[in-house]
Amino acid sequence: MKRARFWMTFGQQYLTHLEVLQNVGMTSIAPVKFQGIDIVPLEFLKAVLPDPGSLGENYTGQTSIGCQIKGIKNGKEQTYFIWNNCHHADCYKEVKAQGVSYTTGVPAMIGAMMMLKDIWMKPGVYNTEEFDPKPFLEMLNKYGLPWHEKVGAELAFTY
Repeated sequence: MKRARFWMTFGQQYLTHLEVLQNVGMTSIAPVKFQGIDIVPLEFLKAVLPDPGSLGENYTGQTSIGCQIKGIKNGKEQTYFIWNNCHHADCYKEVKAQGVSYTTGVPAMIGAMMMLKDIWMKPGVYNTEEFDPKPFLEMLNKYGLPWHEKVGAELAFTY
């Protein structure tokens, strides 16, 4: 692999809030004195913000997680796109959490289960990308994260 890129997108309102919090020092992990007591701004912020688990009921929209892979296959340039969309409302109905929690937890659970069942176990240290993806993809479908794929479709990105 010559290059890998990762993108995450957030709404402008979220980014503006985060920028303000950073500008006033509330995301710092360096202790500051407040009325003679050392406090960590980020820990204080966490204490006064709502519990993220309490917000899931009001989430709308979807997560969208995917990979676009470009390379040479059988001597020809090939583009492959695989993705999953996950509805926040559906996740909340099922597990009382929003979609980001679901799309984080389910793949981790599947990976752990595959290790316990010796599907993804061999001596040494390996990245998950070095194992056969087929059983993992089958389990994603089974455990609520169905995926889709397109061959030959290239996404347009602006950088």
